Amino acid sequence: MRRAESENNALKDEFLSVYEMYSDSLFRRGFFKLSSRDLAKDVLQDTFMKTWQYIKKGGTINDMKSFIYRTHNNLIIDEYRKKKPESLDLLHDDKGIDFGENNLEALYNKIDGEKALLLLNKLPTEYRDVIFMKYVEELTIQEIASLTNESPNNISVRLHRGLEKARKLYNDHE
Repeated sequence: MRRAESENNALKDEFLSVYEMYSDSLFRRGFFKLSSRDLAKDVLQDTFMKTWQYIKKGGTINDMKSFIYRTHNNLIIDEYRKKKPESLDLLHDDKGIDFGENNLEALYNKIDGEKALLLLNKLPTEYRDVIFMKYVEELTIQEIASLTNESPNNISVRLHRGLEKARKLYNDHE
């Protein structure tokens, strides 16, 4: 009995450490993909609930990070299927942030961030996703390949092509 309780406590501790390591990154990913703070929080919570339920049922996980990200990605896809995404312009108009008169640097950062998001949103999804995972999530090529079930070579090529398209869009915009 004590051995089972000890294993259960160790499992809880490992799960909590995984939550601490990946929750911020997953939240940012969810917010970027869903453009809603509340929805991103809900998807994050569902990700860890589903993972915990899977573990409690006796499921084995070889690579926790890949499992968590894949679960999270599947839940985001489910959200896409539920409703039509809103445009960034509508979100900005509805949920605009007032920076006040004395905070010009924050305003410039917000404008640069919006420009970057608009530029990324002009890229095809296949490029946008790998650029986001590489430069926002700071995942390695190997980790992205594992999450997408593709070869590292395919991911590298897609990342290179996506960056080239982003550069072209940026240069055309300027």
